[in-house]
Amino acid sequence: MGKDKKSRGKILALIISCVLILDQVSKIWIKTHFTLSQSVNVLGSWFQLCFVENEGMAFGMMLGGNGGKLILSIFRVVLSIFIMWYICRLLKKPETPMGALIGLSLVFVGAVGNIIDSAFYGLIFSESGLTQVAALFPPEGGYAPFLHGKVVDMLYFPLIDTVLPDSFPFLGGKRFIFFRFIFNVADSAITCGAIYLLLFQYKFFTKK
Repeated sequence: MGKDKKSRGKILALIISCVLILDQVSKIWIKTHFTLSQSVNVLGSWFQLCFVENEGMAFGMMLGGNGGKLILSIFRVVLSIFIMWYICRLLKKPETPMGALIGLSLVFVGAVGNIIDSAFYGLIFSESGLTQVAALFPPEGGYAPFLHGKVVDMLYFPLIDTVLPDSFPFLGGKRFIFFRFIFNVADSAITCGAIYLLLFQYKFFTKK
């Protein structure tokens, strides 16, 4: 039982480490190579790297200015600590499915990835702009205090980008983009982990 717990713990640690490294490397590279709103096609126009920064909650919404952002950042930290505690608790029980642990770990590492942006990016980066690329560890200091940094997003999949025909009801002649959200690796981990838990591990959690 002890060996099984240790091996499962190593697998979870490897998953968390790989996702976190990929998330942070991609964000730092984008932040130091792209100007704000700059985009490039990767696999045609349907997959682009487009650099934007998330000011607060999901989809760039704000929560009461700087005070609200601080509250949101603290809430994320507390929630991540709780998820980590819950993973460790479930890891001790041999009946816990490995899938449940992996799903929770993806949600956890995604939250941590975005917390790092919020907590430290304002301290270690200069401000990104429409004409200037941010510098890492600028001599004049960062653009925001602790827990007030912006989350870096760059993955953009406009799977459908077209102008609707004039005959289309209400929206004729207007541009239509399907899936216009821009996100990052951490967001992907949270979404994939949460969907997996809901679809395949709900029976385990309803029993709990």
